[in-house]
Amino acid sequence: MKLTLGFSPCPNDTFIFDALIHRKIDTEGLNFDVYYEDVETLNQKAFNGELDVTKLSYHAYAFAVEDYVLLNAGSALGFGVGPLLICKQKGLAEQLAYASDQWTVSGSELKVGIPGKYTTANFLLGLAYPGLTNRHELLFSDIEQALLDERIDLGLIIHENRFTFQNKGLYQVVDLGDFWEKMASAPIPLGGIVVKRGLPDEVKHRVDTAIRRSVEYAFANPKSSIDFVRSHAQEMSEAVMYKHIELYVNRYSLALGEEGRAAIRTLFEKAWQLGLVPQTANELFLFSA
Repeated sequence: MKLTLGFSPCPNDTFIFDALIHRKIDTEGLNFDVYYEDVETLNQKAFNGELDVTKLSYHAYAFAVEDYVLLNAGSALGFGVGPLLICKQKGLAEQLAYASDQWTVSGSELKVGIPGKYTTANFLLGLAYPGLTNRHELLFSDIEQALLDERIDLGLIIHENRFTFQNKGLYQVVDLGDFWEKMASAPIPLGGIVVKRGLPDEVKHRVDTAIRRSVEYAFANPKSSIDFVRSHAQEMSEAVMYKHIELYVNRYSLALGEEGRAAIRTLFEKAWQLGLVPQTANELFLFSA
């Protein structure tokens, strides 16, 4: 059986899916047509129901629960993995940096570059700094340059950019993962893998099993995927590439477990209470493989 599969070209995703798409494991009789896209493009594809299986932001999942169901394997959750709010001006960074757990600021005149409206990063920005309303969507990899060019005042960065921004003379304002962890006492749910709700349950089980096997293989054979990961990592150094993998691929990528489910439920409940997601998202639509 052939299914369409979407995930990002970032090292964590290519590391996870290498064994699956290159058939280094038993794929449960499944074959995949693969689409490599940035996370916000994948979010939009999910809203349009374009892919059978796809990575998406947990924030976006709240808007796609009627068409997709979450798998246990392949997710990106964890501690110390949150998006960062950064800027070019050291004085602005110091001015906006939180103090004594005061997570609020008024600054609607400040232009903020975000990696997508439906990213979990943008949800956390709204949760921590509701006053920063002048947001502009940019490709996640373009945000640093937009700051350097002074086209925006603040940038919300994800993925490997958290390892590179300081080398470009940029300053951290706040770690939104730290904000979440202090508020929720839970790992931060960034992205998950979902499958079309209309597919037979037996197929969903097979997809989940195959992804789990792929993650297990990646952990057991970390060098096996190096060429594939590097081929999609553009100019990223190998050191940054491995830091990226170590940060985002962990035990929650094998299976969400009760702790992972609870963290996602907390995210949805917070978002629903603030009116940021549909009411249906207050229920957790998990596929238990």
